[in-house]
Amino acid sequence: MSHPSTPAGHAGAPRRDPLDGLNPAQRDAVLHVDGPALVLAGAGSGKTRVLTTRIARLVEHHGVDPSQILAVTFTNKAAGEMRERIARLLGYAPVGMWVGTFHAIGARMLRAHAHSVGRTPSFTIYDEDDTTGAIKRLLERHGVSPKDTSPKSVASAISDAKNQLVPASEYDGLAKDPFAKTVSLVFKDLEPAMRQANAVSFDDLLILPVQILRENAHVLEQYRKRFRYILVDEYQDTNRAQFEFVRLLGGESGNVMVVGDEDQSVYGWRGADIRNILDFTKTWPDAKVVRLEENYRSTPNVLELANVVIVENKERLGKTLRATRAPGERVSLVGALDDRDEADYVIEEISTRRATEHRLLRDFAILYRTNAQSRSLEEALRKRGFPYRLVGAVRFYDRREIRDLMAYLKLVANPADNEAFRRVVNVPKRGIGDTSVDMLAGIAERERVPLLEAARRPDVVSSLRPAARTALAEFIALVDRLRASAAEASVDELLRDLVAALKYGDHLKAEGPDWKDRELNVQSLIDGAAETVADEGGEVGLTPLDHFLQKATLVAGVDALDANADAVTLMTMHNAKGLEFPVVFITGLEDGLFPLARAYDEPAQLEEERRLFYVGITRAEEKLVLTHAEQRLRNGERMQSRPSGFLDGIPDGLVERRMTMKARSSGRAFLSDFGGGRRGGGRDAGSRWGGGRRERAWDDTDEQTSSWTDRAASRRPGAPVSFPAGGARRSTPATPDPSEESQDAAMLVPGARVRHRKFGAGTIAEISGAGRDAKVRIDFDDETIGRKTLVVAQANLEREWD
Repeated sequence: MSHPSTPAGHAGAPRRDPLDGLNPAQRDAVLHVDGPALVLAGAGSGKTRVLTTRIARLVEHHGVDPSQILAVTFTNKAAGEMRERIARLLGYAPVGMWVGTFHAIGARMLRAHAHSVGRTPSFTIYDEDDTTGAIKRLLERHGVSPKDTSPKSVASAISDAKNQLVPASEYDGLAKDPFAKTVSLVFKDLEPAMRQANAVSFDDLLILPVQILRENAHVLEQYRKRFRYILVDEYQDTNRAQFEFVRLLGGESGNVMVVGDEDQSVYGWRGADIRNILDFTKTWPDAKVVRLEENYRSTPNVLELANVVIVENKERLGKTLRATRAPGERVSLVGALDDRDEADYVIEEISTRRATEHRLLRDFAILYRTNAQSRSLEEALRKRGFPYRLVGAVRFYDRREIRDLMAYLKLVANPADNEAFRRVVNVPKRGIGDTSVDMLAGIAERERVPLLEAARRPDVVSSLRPAARTALAEFIALVDRLRASAAEASVDELLRDLVAALKYGDHLKAEGPDWKDRELNVQSLIDGAAETVADEGGEVGLTPLDHFLQKATLVAGVDALDANADAVTLMTMHNAKGLEFPVVFITGLEDGLFPLARAYDEPAQLEEERRLFYVGITRAEEKLVLTHAEQRLRNGERMQSRPSGFLDGIPDGLVERRMTMKARSSGRAFLSDFGGGRRGGGRDAGSRWGGGRRERAWDDTDEQTSSWTDRAASRRPGAPVSFPAGGARRSTPATPDPSEESQDAAMLVPGARVRHRKFGAGTIAEISGAGRDAKVRIDFDDETIGRKTLVVAQANLEREWD
């Protein structure tokens, strides 16, 4: 084959055979050509190498045109790494191959066929806040107060239904309770509203392509002919919509190779269905099955523990990781007195190993089950002066100043984007208040036109005050000017023009003392825009601005992780998936925290929690330390804990058991259990809770109503904040696991209701900083008070009980 994109410098350059160094199982997977295949890839078994080498061989040895290959991953980082590896193997960058996340591939397909689902190729991708805002307005249209029915809960229920490919009409027939009936009302109106706004949600990027393929036989045939070979990474994390997308494109006997590990399926809360990988051979009965069991990441001691832990699960196809590295240190299991003692031990261990083993700080990762656990760890790190990076904190694109500027760009790209209009029409303040916007919205809804179009009409704005009319006209003129420039100007030029026109720096200075940090964020946004180059690749309707907005909207938190920064990494185990570190600490291994308390009542969830533990274990390359504490702070109260049931049955010789000095000197009763779970019934839910009476040391999270009440909460009026019955959960890619939200102060999340002793009740708009430096911006109900920025440590905020 001729490759016009082959760099001249590579002509005739000797390259190593990609098959060199592959183990027999890897080679078996790579040499597979036609027909479906399931590759069960254990942690650290070289699955990316298998995928990329197979693609390179398809192109180089079997003459497959790169444009006939579709490779799907779950993160932009993984997609970029795949492209780079394929280019290195081939000696050139193949043209026309589609490599990307499910959502990016879906967006690309959707732009090519936007009109068939009532959009134009310049549609806006709504993030979670945009979608929630649209739902809030639909609730109000139906006379439902957002204070009585949470828009986020409604969005979660709709998201769950969409990802299961349940249409609004079917959901309506299943709706029995009041909450579900309210969801049904909104669900039926949401798609027409999104069409009118020329917008799609994250979920729509999955379900609308499926709808296009189902309803347009010629389009399905077109893509089946184009994509002769389909490869899917992390298949265990797919939901129903993603499964159907792959099934439709692959056909009954298509060349579909999926790579995954059922033992690392940990996103059930987000809609992932482990049955997709467990039942792959039922969907494609002739599928070849290959097991990758040789692990190139971890030492034998780490892998032996991983095998011991995961074998307890029943929902698995079965494999055993085998080490290829030399023996290393034993796993350490450390009991601490409390969470502060635990944090001090971990940081002291990092300090010691840093000095004696000459390690860099980036060699260390501290993992935990819930985000709240980072607080004591951060305090201990700051005390030592160790820099750290907190994965899963407020994303760059979720910061208020960034959302403001991005909303302007969205409105420039898509004048029908009503959510963008609402966000920025009075940013910076120009005297266009909520009353004026609501009046515009009423007319726009009645006339079925976008807000921006309604605002252009003299008869519509004639009732506004002269100053408001002038301000609105200037706003429209700015959007129009930027829209005209967008055809020629680069995105960074547009942003510089926008920031100057808005005098946005002055706006930030006027808003508060943190303006310098926010100004740096704006500059970072401009720098990032300057680095963005549109991917030509034959994608329909993708201008540089469209490309930038799509990339920014679909970016994941882990994609921005700088592997070269010399800092200790703190993250939840969900965020750690796919990463690896020489030294890993897994903290908080206590019943009720990990696993979560409610998991003992749900076998499927207990197995998912155990898989999450397995994921955490297999992040460690050389040294693994497990820790638990006798006591932990919960809602301001010290509560007793017991070692996690996951530690039961671990052979004595497999781990090195220790106690911190404080734990040894305390003489507490729990230390008699420290040996690793000779407490009978650790895995039997009935005996575990004393014949059915659940006496737990920890409440579970605020994700949904518990069947029992937290001891601290039971002494105060009201009830814990909860999601409606039925398990409505958020499931967009930008949404973290609900059980990862703060346990010590679950109220401190955007959108939560809080009360201040002086200012009264309000809603959290934004959170910044951490630990003692944490601040919240609160929109107080009293309009004379408005929005205020408060230091959390000094504000004495209380949860606003319904």
